[in-house]
Amino acid sequence: MSYNEQQGEFFSDSLVKEIKNKFYHVDIDPITNKKRLFYDNSGGSFRLKAASETFRKLDELPDCPEHGNETAKWLMDIQKEGYQSIETMLNIDSGSIVTSLTASMVMFDMVRAVMENVPGSNVVTTMLEHPSAYDAMVSYAEKTGKELRIAKTNPLTGGVDVGEITKLIDEETCLLCFMYASNVSGALLDEEKIVEQARKIKPDLYIVADAVQHAPHGIIDVTKVPVDGINFAPYKFFGPRGFGVGYVSERLSKIPHNKLIAKPSQYWQLGSPAPAHFAALTEVINYVCWIGEQYCSSDNRRSLFVEGMNRIKLHERALMNAMLEGTGKVKGLRHIEGVHAYLDCDDLTKKDFIMAIGFDNLEYKKAVEMYEEAGVITFERLLSSPYSSRMLESFGLKGAIRVSPIHCHSLQDIEEFLKITATLCNQSHS
Repeated sequence: MSYNEQQGEFFSDSLVKEIKNKFYHVDIDPITNKKRLFYDNSGGSFRLKAASETFRKLDELPDCPEHGNETAKWLMDIQKEGYQSIETMLNIDSGSIVTSLTASMVMFDMVRAVMENVPGSNVVTTMLEHPSAYDAMVSYAEKTGKELRIAKTNPLTGGVDVGEITKLIDEETCLLCFMYASNVSGALLDEEKIVEQARKIKPDLYIVADAVQHAPHGIIDVTKVPVDGINFAPYKFFGPRGFGVGYVSERLSKIPHNKLIAKPSQYWQLGSPAPAHFAALTEVINYVCWIGEQYCSSDNRRSLFVEGMNRIKLHERALMNAMLEGTGKVKGLRHIEGVHAYLDCDDLTKKDFIMAIGFDNLEYKKAVEMYEEAGVITFERLLSSPYSSRMLESFGLKGAIRVSPIHCHSLQDIEEFLKITATLCNQSHS
């Protein structure tokens, strides 16, 4: 099947309408009841109605899925189906699933297990990492006495070049940790090449990846990119909060880790997971497969999921191209005087739909406030924030306004944002 890879392909207007109807609060603020554009999906995406409703229904039940009554057995089946949904999403057929309250906790668990049990004098990560990964690497490097090596970012692309990572790896490296996509710039790291080149240097190197930001925007394939650990957050992938999910390879699953003594050595779950969370995640995978069904016919769930994620990615890329270049009705960010699209990228196949922008005559926080007054929700990234300073400094930026739409939006939504942006720019000059 051929795609317009460079500029993307829009969903039909009728499909956008159907998609919007499957989510809560896409166009209206539920508190003020006013129309708005919610462009802060990197902080937590729109909620899929089916996922929220299923979660609420199951969470009301008192039954323990590990007990023997009929409802308990039904809940256990729901949980097993959730595991299968994770396997479909990540394309895995071995190893173990890890769940916790947050994806950050999953990352800390994976990093700690490798650092405390795998020989090696150094570990490698990048300057781009979210604190959940970066701080885990710093903390356990200090605890285990390993040298922490940090790959520099590319201030032109907003990402990290493969060579910057691989030049830090040697025979004494015990762990590499990198992210699939930046939550500041949207830049995609070349995960396939990173893993391939790193393992040429050290074939048995343990590799852990952070896919939290990338999960709602593109395909993850652990068979194709054989990392030892990966995590994602369902609340950034249309599901509920309070759940972090990860995968550990068969060899990582056997490394000593926190577990109940009675459980198998490869088991990473602590306590009783909530079936409601698994049911909600299954609904998310069902939804992506439903999008896939609009374009192809298949009995293979993974194939439908891949097609669905491809179509999400292509629609978002078309929206991103329109936001940058504009349309026949409005100028794009690249062409509005007084506005800057930081870390811009000519090749949009190397970027998820996150924009870092700024105004000549507006401070970042003030611009975010003015956007909200105009009905657009964005988020400021500032040097004063511990969640942003390291990345911003590496890019040579003092700050940025993060604009993060998602596939639920339409071309008309992008045009409305651009009109508001031009208005704010004019106001800042007056």
